[in-house]
Amino acid sequence: MQPMREVLVRNLGRIKFSDAVKVQQQEVRKHKDFLAQKSKTESTEKPMNTLLICEHTPVYTIGIRTKGYTEKDEESLKTLGADFQRTDRGGLITFHGPGQLVAYPILNLADFKKSVRWYVCQLEKCVIRTCNAYGIEAQTMPDTGVWVHKKKIAAIGIHCSRYITSHGLALNCNTDLTWFDHIVPCGIKDKGVTSLTNELDREININDALGKFIEAFEAQFDCKVKKKDDCIEG
Repeated sequence: MQPMREVLVRNLGRIKFSDAVKVQQQEVRKHKDFLAQKSKTESTEKPMNTLLICEHTPVYTIGIRTKGYTEKDEESLKTLGADFQRTDRGGLITFHGPGQLVAYPILNLADFKKSVRWYVCQLEKCVIRTCNAYGIEAQTMPDTGVWVHKKKIAAIGIHCSRYITSHGLALNCNTDLTWFDHIVPCGIKDKGVTSLTNELDREININDALGKFIEAFEAQFDCKVKKKDDCIEG
């Protein structure tokens, strides 16, 4: 019987999106450097798969599909008091901010299953399990993400290079949903957004939801987490 996979969980706390990207890049580089050295038969320690947990200061982010958003739109959104960042993740525009549980798994899929489609499906199921733990019936739809009554409760946008993943998901806990009024979230018209707090009609913050999310992650990825708190402030 093979030993259970371990994933290191790093809680970055509240952090700027741009700073979180730098942390992701550092973790991804560890994996890619290891793969490069391995191909040369050099002896080096294999980096741990890592799950970065954080909460962002207000920011609108856009993926590699920049449809419909010009520099003028970018400047307009900045006047609302949020940052604006262009990224290499999949998907269209979304919002990240306080009250939103953001998870960035930096995984070598060779340690799990070398399938991007499978990976995205696992992320969706993590959120569904988390919602189910609160008695919320969540589901997937043809559009990526997790939905409750046709309202998006979690957005998913990933990047994968050499089967090393980055970016990830954002689950609305007690997010101020009015930030989404200024965009078409993920480019999907005629559908709204929601949160755990909104669905339960009681306050659910990130700390409340984190334990349930970690349990769901362990179940879906058949792993055991090792926790490490960095408490990096944005």
